[in-house]
Amino acid sequence: MSLTLLSWNVNGIRAAARKGFLEWLGEASPDVLCVQETKAWPEQLEDAVRTPQGYHSFWDWGERKGYSGVAIFSKAEPVSVRRGFGVEQFDGEGRTLVAEFPDFTLCNVYFPNGQGSAERLAYKLAFYEAFLEFMLSVRDQGRELIVCGDVNTAHHAIDLARPKENAKTSGFLPEERAWLDKLVAHGFVDTFRRFTDEPGHYSYWDMKSRARERNIGWRIDYFFASSGLMPQVTDAFIRPDVMGSDHCPVGITLDLPKS
Repeated sequence: MSLTLLSWNVNGIRAAARKGFLEWLGEASPDVLCVQETKAWPEQLEDAVRTPQGYHSFWDWGERKGYSGVAIFSKAEPVSVRRGFGVEQFDGEGRTLVAEFPDFTLCNVYFPNGQGSAERLAYKLAFYEAFLEFMLSVRDQGRELIVCGDVNTAHHAIDLARPKENAKTSGFLPEERAWLDKLVAHGFVDTFRRFTDEPGHYSYWDMKSRARERNIGWRIDYFFASSGLMPQVTDAFIRPDVMGSDHCPVGITLDLPKS
């Protein structure tokens, strides 16, 4: 049984809808789509956006309107879905959905951005550490794990167009990248790099400088999988041709045994 999972920071689900999001979803037809930075409460959305045709939909939203937010659209209904990961300090911003499927646990996460201030950078790093503890607790229960979303950090120099110029910029700071090192050391695999070791592959571009036209970008959107699931991951990819946001979709395909 082959499944396609996509993840996309849409930079506002209502804005994305005006730019053809539903039409794209119908054409791409992933089995599961995780979106980040929805910037909306469900009651603010039209029915067609809140529950796209052919999908079960699940939402997490923050206390503050027009900020953060994630959603999962799945053709097959998950066994269960929970908002947040159990840490009140972080769950109030609406950044996490955890969906249990028969063969894996899927976490859709919009990790914090640390560029606003020293306080937000500290918040981001604390979020990182708390979420890794959660990941390890899921794996300790014997579950295979997939974590996708906007991580807001490029891991290696190959993952952004201008690493030297951004060495002191949040999103490529040593302490942020060290957390990704720790993630890998704990046995979680950056699926895209398992299939591609070439530079020039990015998932985010600054809109003000029209960086996308020149492919001056960052790879900050990821699918990580627990090592035990990697034999079932048959592909990992980025879709830079898909417009509508300052990010583009990233994805994986899974080949799972029929239940």
